[in-house]
Amino acid sequence: MTHKSNPSHSQELTPKFHPELTPSLEELEKQERRLVFRQFTYDDAWALGSLLVELARERQAPVAIDIHRAGQQLFHAALPGSTPDNDAWIARKRRVVERYGSASYLVGARFRAKGTTFEESSRLDPDTYAAHGGSFPITVEGVGVIGAVTVSGLPQLQDHRLVVEALERFLGDDR
Repeated sequence: MTHKSNPSHSQELTPKFHPELTPSLEELEKQERRLVFRQFTYDDAWALGSLLVELARERQAPVAIDIHRAGQQLFHAALPGSTPDNDAWIARKRRVVERYGSASYLVGARFRAKGTTFEESSRLDPDTYAAHGGSFPITVEGVGVIGAVTVSGLPQLQDHRLVVEALERFLGDDR
């Protein structure tokens, strides 16, 4: 007799990527306080971007990855299955980080916690700004937010969690 595996267990997603495990505002804010750089160089952008590419390839994630610092793109990669639309989403999510100084997912979650949506209440053009998960601030100790690391191509919480996982690994090596 052949044993059929449960389809929900056949995916190679870690529990961190389980969509039902939505983080609280407190958890999202703790991520931002914890994931802070001592410095952020061109080499750091390359290493962090390369780590994101490696993680995305392991998962066969069809994503585009972008790292910006002070208005300059320091890293970009488009993996198989990603589309030009992902680059448009990256720009819209990154603008939210630049404007609010917080992760795009956290900004959207704060609006949802108030019983509304970013699109309904921010008064910002949704073609220019998207408070969807996947863009995380690059914060330097003693300086503040200097840029953003962004992923687009997965459902928004998975985009967010992929970036957070990469930052945790990267900063874990640095600390």
